[in-house]
Amino acid sequence: MSLPPDFAAWFASKGWSPHPHQLALLEAEGDTLLIAPTGGGKTLAGFLPTLVALKSSYEDLRSDRSSERSGLHTLYVSPLKALTADIGRNLARPIAELGLPIRVEDRTGDTGQAQRQRQRTDPPHILLTTPESLALMLSYPEAPRIFGGLRRVILDELHALAESKRGDQLMLGLARLRSLSPGLTATGLSATVEDPAALARFMGGAEVLLADPGPDPDIGMLGTTAPAPWSGGNGHYSVPDVLDAVRGAQTTIIFINTRAQAELYFQRLWAVNDENLPIGIHHGSLAREQRQRVEAAMAAGELRAVVATGSLDLGIDWGSVDQVIQVGAPKNVKRLVQRIGRSNHRYNAPSKARIVPANRFEVIECVAALEAVRERDLDGEDRGPGPLDVLCQHILLTACAGPFDADALYAEVRRAGPYAGLCRADFDDCLEFCATGGYALRAYDRWKRLMLRDGLWTLRDPRAVRDLRMNIGTIVEAEMVKVRLRGRGGKPLGEVEEAFAATLVPGDTFLFGGRTVRYEGMRELTLEVSPNPHREPKIAVYGGLKLAMSTELSHRVLALLGDPDRWAALPENTRDWLALQAEVSRVPGPGVLLAETFPYQGRWHLAVYGFAGRNALQTLGLLLTKEMEAAGLGPLGFLATDYALLVWSVDPVLDVGPLLNRERLRHGLDAWLAGNTVMKRTFRNVAIVAGLIQRNNIGARRTGRQATFSSDILYDTLRKYDAGHLLLRITAQEAARGLVDFGRIEEMLDRSPVLDHRILDRVTPLGAPLMLEMGRVRIEGQGRLRLAEDEAAALMAEAGLA
Repeated sequence: MSLPPDFAAWFASKGWSPHPHQLALLEAEGDTLLIAPTGGGKTLAGFLPTLVALKSSYEDLRSDRSSERSGLHTLYVSPLKALTADIGRNLARPIAELGLPIRVEDRTGDTGQAQRQRQRTDPPHILLTTPESLALMLSYPEAPRIFGGLRRVILDELHALAESKRGDQLMLGLARLRSLSPGLTATGLSATVEDPAALARFMGGAEVLLADPGPDPDIGMLGTTAPAPWSGGNGHYSVPDVLDAVRGAQTTIIFINTRAQAELYFQRLWAVNDENLPIGIHHGSLAREQRQRVEAAMAAGELRAVVATGSLDLGIDWGSVDQVIQVGAPKNVKRLVQRIGRSNHRYNAPSKARIVPANRFEVIECVAALEAVRERDLDGEDRGPGPLDVLCQHILLTACAGPFDADALYAEVRRAGPYAGLCRADFDDCLEFCATGGYALRAYDRWKRLMLRDGLWTLRDPRAVRDLRMNIGTIVEAEMVKVRLRGRGGKPLGEVEEAFAATLVPGDTFLFGGRTVRYEGMRELTLEVSPNPHREPKIAVYGGLKLAMSTELSHRVLALLGDPDRWAALPENTRDWLALQAEVSRVPGPGVLLAETFPYQGRWHLAVYGFAGRNALQTLGLLLTKEMEAAGLGPLGFLATDYALLVWSVDPVLDVGPLLNRERLRHGLDAWLAGNTVMKRTFRNVAIVAGLIQRNNIGARRTGRQATFSSDILYDTLRKYDAGHLLLRITAQEAARGLVDFGRIEEMLDRSPVLDHRILDRVTPLGAPLMLEMGRVRIEGQGRLRLAEDEAAALMAEAGLA
């Protein structure tokens, strides 16, 4: 397929020339994965074959050469509802200017009910949707008619979807679409991919088309008046310098890693914004209306800056953005590259980005990340096989559409990339779970969802369809409570975590959406607040883990630390800090695991510089302190960062080697996890995705406490009566690589065959900043009892009662 003359003329009228990868995709046959830089016209490349084909079909209809019924031709799937809206606006222009009679509509959670109903009988030519809405549409009995004539599927920002269960759900949906419309072609679009071949396999097999990567970005550290502090993660010291950078650019996106930190940073910016520069804030907990206002203002060029989290990481095209500032270490090179690409969103125009480390350790991480970006060396974790809880949900939704044959569904599922290696036994276990709930639950009718009738599996109770559809999706976040202004028709502001809402009493204030509000009370499970700008706020606490530094970035940091010749890339104060560490102890480096034991204020401290990420080192802290308690060393507490673990105790650790024995750690992990809240939390998430627990019911949504109570009872029941239950197996696998991240501990031991444990007489330069960090975990054990006994004995002695 070549570019028709009228399309070539349209490009010329804009002063454009089609990029080589756009023409190559137009001519491609079969499934294709296009890797092109941000601003490289990926989306237009994806839709160009659709526009050309639809125009040709329209001309055939006009000349009576075809009687083919108009219907859904192309399905576009993106991770964000905002991105579908942006794509719809961008498509409208070429369609209108080329005079194409093409109907484009979206189908997301924001789509009105009337339009949804109409799309089931009269779908548009191009439908823009998300993985969750696609799963819902595939659960309709009309799905074969809706999708039977589908010719193309466009998967945008595919790398972002592939990193979570949403991608697995989407690939199962794609496999279903291939069954409904065997001739369709899938096109994946991505800008940030560390392993294109692996992403192509994730699609189920595709040809990889690599575009010219474009010019190197203009990246570096933002110069700041004050040096980075020794500890902390908010980066507030940089606020005046960031505001100066905003003044010097047209539009700036200031990326912050967490929602709570974004609120704080936004407040600090406004405190020094004497010129009243228009600056907005954007994150996922704000009300949709507020987010849309910010997005519209950005698109219109009305804002000079927006403080944002990952909610603006992906593909929305704001051509006026000419600068990105990342506050806090990015933790992941791929994420940094994605964010850098938000600036100068034009092909062959270098992106401009500056990084602001939040503390001295982050200075080193930021330099290592910038080196990786310049070398185009992206990081990424192995995905592993498709998760079985997602497959369980898919089986139930397939039954919602109509009866199915198990052999045919198994063959279809294996056409999905993540499930290509699925064994029949695992598939049958999922089917058995959907049919009965499993051995321990088969006596309860509520979990008997499927039955075999005339050789086909079907829903036992058709009334279950509505409940199953209401609980579609794989995103399991902390339970949230809506927030609105008090009064009749109070304006919705967004939502906060339910656990935070439970701590509030009337009169409390908290920071939300960049302003201070006062909690007035709870009405119909909604927090009612009033503006109160004159009180010092509490901080809204949002769910989610802090980002952990990736394995590849950890390796780069260690390589930089271990080579003094490369320290020239570091600021002078950082070089001096490392030089002093080398004099007092040693600097960590590749192949060596450095541990230090030193005294401070009557307590002994053990620092292990593992560079294994916060989650893994948090787990290591729990395991080490249990071993120390058993050894009578009296551990009192610990804290973990991405770089190190610090434990303080009554007695010193003189030989850390036995505590780091892999077998002992694994045994301790298994014993600790058995009844731990981490496992219960993971089980709850798995049970929600698999459909064992339903958060949404007709007329009501269960609170987080209700869902947690139910899942805890189920978890304890299954552990006692059905230890081999499918969901317990899934839970153990997910906990080990998720919250616990034990694989990173094993990786740390594998890459560090030499253990260098130093016994010192004072705090070391690397150890001191750790002692200033927040997030300490208190250990209640023999150490606390010994301290209490010592204090009691000292008191009695002073009173003459010893």
